[in-house]
Amino acid sequence: MGQDHAIGLNTLVRLQRRRPAPGPDRRLPLPDGMTAPLGCDAVAVPDRLGPLVVPRLPRVGCVYADGSHWWWIVPSDSDYALPWPAPAQYAPGALITGTARLIHRPEGTVPYTPPIPLYLALCRVTDTAPDWSRAVSA
Repeated sequence: MGQDHAIGLNTLVRLQRRRPAPGPDRRLPLPDGMTAPLGCDAVAVPDRLGPLVVPRLPRVGCVYADGSHWWWIVPSDSDYALPWPAPAQYAPGALITGTARLIHRPEGTVPYTPPIPLYLALCRVTDTAPDWSRAVSA
């Protein structure tokens, strides 16, 4: 008789992320001289919210615009156990449909916007309580 092996949620999430993306998605290109030692994902918000988020951040990494959204580069897996508030979109691998142009480049060689301050700024501008502050029901 064969042994039963359980697959954990972390394994399923990683397998899902390794699936090829459907359609003509493109990776947001990092500027020359920048490295992404922690991998690269992206968070998008409608472009009307972008200017409201920027002043709430202690550091702004690479930001891109595609005409309808602003995209922030964050380290890979910045969505782990963290549901980003609507209308934010999370893009593993920083893959987006279409093209976007770089509108902000930070000093140095690291492209990241810190994900927790970005999450909190998005919660604030969307009037959403952070996930960890919501009541837990039994």
